[in-house]
Amino acid sequence: MIALYNSIIYYPLLNLLVFFYNIIPGHDIGVVIILLTLLIRVALAPSFHKSLKSQSAMNALQPKLTELREKHKDNKEAQAKAMMDLYKEHKINPLSSCLPLLVQLPILIALYQVFSKALSNHLSGLYSFVANPGTIDPKFLGLMDLSKPSIVLGVIAGLAQFWQSKLMMPKSSAGQDTTAKIMSMQTTYVLPIISVVIAIKLPAGLPLYWIVTTLFAVAQQYYIMRKQQPFSTNI
Repeated sequence: MIALYNSIIYYPLLNLLVFFYNIIPGHDIGVVIILLTLLIRVALAPSFHKSLKSQSAMNALQPKLTELREKHKDNKEAQAKAMMDLYKEHKINPLSSCLPLLVQLPILIALYQVFSKALSNHLSGLYSFVANPGTIDPKFLGLMDLSKPSIVLGVIAGLAQFWQSKLMMPKSSAGQDTTAKIMSMQTTYVLPIISVVIAIKLPAGLPLYWIVTTLFAVAQQYYIMRKQQPFSTNI
């Protein structure tokens, strides 16, 4: 299992990072991480796009979902069926938002290992066509050491997460039940704080990745919001 993980995730990411480091003028590892992040986001764009569209549609359906919960509050089976029928009518998969998280988790783990080892100049596992640079300068723009934790990048990562969470919130909470409101508040305000606490303890290369990937997601969400047509939620 570990060999498979290394073959399909860890080694390709390590080799991409070193390859970009070799060819980018100035050999700035921060620029390399940004480029690698954008490449990953583009590769995963279809799954993230589908997930973000589904989440936006779910937000729009919240008032009708609340009506269904109230209408069938004494019959959980009828309630579940009515909600699934509503999802089916609007072609929404309520579980689709989980897929990008499941896909991104092993990538995050691999990137943590790649950044930790590459920035410590442990470059074993390079392909024959990728030159070993010997050492990798961990400085970003000649100022910030990405091999060490950074409070600044950690806080920016949390702020970016907050921006994305606010963007994903329903425009009105009037149609949400108590549980949905609590989950929405936790996602919007608690998750960014947790992100900061975690990010300030990691090598700064990882928060830099998280900042770029979150900003990419924000741009993607704005694009979806502009393109997505309002739909009727009549039951």
